[in-house]
Amino acid sequence: MDYQKLANLLKVVAEPNRLKILEMLSCGEMCACNILDHFDFTQPTLSHHMKMLEEKGLVTVNKKAKWHYYSLNQDKAKLIINGLTSTLSNTEDCMCKDAN
Repeated sequence: MDYQKLANLLKVVAEPNRLKILEMLSCGEMCACNILDHFDFTQPTLSHHMKMLEEKGLVTVNKKAKWHYYSLNQDKAKLIINGLTSTLSNTEDCMCKDAN
């Protein structure tokens, strides 16, 4: 497991607004304008959050004319889910089993 990679993703996800954005995108692609409707902050603040998520590969962006449409990157989402599951559960490949 690449703990550094997982930790870097978790740092980005740990911000409450970005976590809410990811939850919204889990339902499907959304326009930035529709995402913004769910928050009490400005468009530049949304752009900052989306840039952070995009830089870590957690979301993808599709530009259509002047609008940006965002989607959740399912592979990165699975990486977080699987990484946490592996780290926090006692599985067959648990590192503590090697110590015994």
